[in-house]
Amino acid sequence: MDRSQGPLKGIVVIDLSRALAGPHAAMLLGDLGARVIKVEQPGRGDETRGWGPPFVGPEEERVSTYFLSCNRNKESIELDLKSEDGAEQLTRLVRAADVLVENFRPGVLDRLGFPASRLEELNPRLVVCSISGFGHDGPEGGRAGYDQIAQGEAGLMSLTGPSPKEPTKTGVAIGDLLAGMNGAQGVLAALLERERTGRGRVVRTSLLSSIVGVHAFQGTRWTVGREVPTALGNQHPSIAPYGAFACMDGVLQVAVGGEAQWERFAGLLGLDPRDPRFADNASRVEHREELIAEVEAVLGQGTRDEWLRRIGEVGVPCGAVRTIDQVYEWEQTRSQGLLLEVEHPVLGPIELPGSALRFDPAADETPQPPGTGHLPPPALGEHNDAVRAWLDEVEARPAG
Repeated sequence: MDRSQGPLKGIVVIDLSRALAGPHAAMLLGDLGARVIKVEQPGRGDETRGWGPPFVGPEEERVSTYFLSCNRNKESIELDLKSEDGAEQLTRLVRAADVLVENFRPGVLDRLGFPASRLEELNPRLVVCSISGFGHDGPEGGRAGYDQIAQGEAGLMSLTGPSPKEPTKTGVAIGDLLAGMNGAQGVLAALLERERTGRGRVVRTSLLSSIVGVHAFQGTRWTVGREVPTALGNQHPSIAPYGAFACMDGVLQVAVGGEAQWERFAGLLGLDPRDPRFADNASRVEHREELIAEVEAVLGQGTRDEWLRRIGEVGVPCGAVRTIDQVYEWEQTRSQGLLLEVEHPVLGPIELPGSALRFDPAADETPQPPGTGHLPPPALGEHNDAVRAWLDEVEARPAG
């Protein structure tokens, strides 16, 4: 699907956010075809423009690869929201927009003169997506939201890492990314509701709620089972064998999800599937360390690629552990449209990680290659004149 013809074509999003959670939400809406106008502080812009290394491009125009990761499909306009002109231009943008995304600390937008009541007054159809660190209210609602802090406070680090003594953050800012995804989902629901009611609403999410919301079975281990989960490294707490295992020359992952798979896997390795220690999943979990030792004693006699082939042939899910460069060189990744080529105003042609969504063409549409129609992350203030000219056009149109 050509992004410019996406399902959100005609929707205008004002992105007041910075760093990652809000920009990610706005980018996801842009991927779906919305026009996203990113409002940035004059002369400096989103702070992620300075986050690095790595930086790329000429020294006088160096570009942060962090900024590139969360700002595709956007335009950039510089506004000082504390100034008279900035407040006036934001007022015009709010009146013309369908969605506003912000991730200020609770209360900041109010102090700038744009509380929820004013936004509704300016545009009753506006959908506002508000993302915070720990929620907009409650005893700690005013805390600043930084991903690693939230990962710790929300329990995720206690579940991650080689052991309970070494709480570990994830390799990406998962709280920010989940909050962005939840924010975009909430916006889509509110836009759909607006078709029925004619009115927008405020959608709220936070890093805390987004991480707690994906505790899944680890959450119910405590809320129902009264068992406090702890980190198990690369093994599954409720299924065995399920995790990473050492071979002669590396590591592979095996996921034995049922008894039929266990019998095939055990048979391939020469283990007795009816050994009382391993006869069912609960027993295998109880005797996990013994099971791992026996599995690795066999896998250690062969290479990783050899075992990947043999385990795959008996129908047991398995896989390699790829480095990031290997992922983007993998033909399967490219076949799914997960790399986008765009023309950056400073860097020229670059490749960016792409959207996780694909849409099949309708019967009367011409199929398009995955990832077409996307815009590069903008230079700071690149669209100052264009956005102001567009607002003039909007305001010149006859009412109704």
